Amino acid sequence: MRTPASGLEVAVDQGNPLLGRLDPDLGLRLTALGCDLVWASAWMEEANEAVAPRIGLPRLPVMAWPDACADDSPRGLHWKTRHLVEWANGRPFIWVDDEISSMDRLWVAAQHAGPALLHRVDPTKGLEDADFWVLAGWLGTTSRAPGPGAQKALCGFPSSP
Repeated sequence: MRTPASGLEVAVDQGNPLLGRLDPDLGLRLTALGCDLVWASAWMEEANEAVAPRIGLPRLPVMAWPDACADDSPRGLHWKTRHLVEWANGRPFIWVDDEISSMDRLWVAAQHAGPALLHRVDPTKGLEDADFWVLAGWLGTTSRAPGPGAQKALCGFPSSP
């Protein structure tokens, strides 16, 4: 299978049936948001190998996750949340995931000095038009704000379709 944006050959399933559900236009739409894209996925570097070519993205930086057993997060807090806040280090960021909860929102509001958007997507649908409207709207508002929110935002997202 050849992806439209990259022209690279990609195996049809690469062992994961969800890969066939990825929209090949997602890369262009994500790039058009104008933020620094970063994989915040448990796939880690595999997201660059299996997902990026399918959706027309170049290799992206990858969040390094600590050993899951070492996580002493409060009950109900997603295992990624604390690490994303540390990584953002006060910079504006968007976290797109299908497992974001109210506990994650509360933690980020209390622990993160800058603006943050935690955007939950439906895991059965992936990123849709309405999601892109929310992301672009938040980025537009954040980029016009004075102070630290005026920096370029970081967009971390998972690789689930």
